[in-house]
Amino acid sequence: MFGAVSTYEWLLFAHVTGAFCLLGGAVAAAVFNVAALRRERPSEIALLLSLTRSAVVAVIAGSFLTLVFGLWLVHEASYGYGDGWIVAAIVLWVIGSAAGEAGGRRDARTRELAERLAAEGDAPSAELAARQRDPLSLALSYGSGAAMLAILVLMVWKPGA
Repeated sequence: MFGAVSTYEWLLFAHVTGAFCLLGGAVAAAVFNVAALRRERPSEIALLLSLTRSAVVAVIAGSFLTLVFGLWLVHEASYGYGDGWIVAAIVLWVIGSAAGEAGGRRDARTRELAERLAAEGDAPSAELAARQRDPLSLALSYGSGAAMLAILVLMVWKPGA
């Protein structure tokens, strides 16, 4: 009833699975970050920011799967590595990954501050609130998400292919 699955189909399955992990993890991390922004107590903020660490595991796994199997798909489907949409996707992947990593490091320091403040009485803190709303941290994190969404658009649309 079912025929053999081709190499292309296996690669596409692995690539799309990676994309779901990457985007799902990114959405989960964004939800936890937004929820933390709406809290004042350091213990609640620390908990929500620590949950992003689980989401980051999915983001990292998805990043690896999308890149490896995406490049393999380029070869298998006889696309050119120099095709504009492929080059743009790779550049956006590098930019998005770097921005996400930098934003994540800044968020980790914010989580550490929240944990320390929670242990010292769990009172709201102006310093913690300012760190959570740091424009650079927010730009890095949400910029990374925007880059990943742009890659998704490129993968679906494939301009010039």
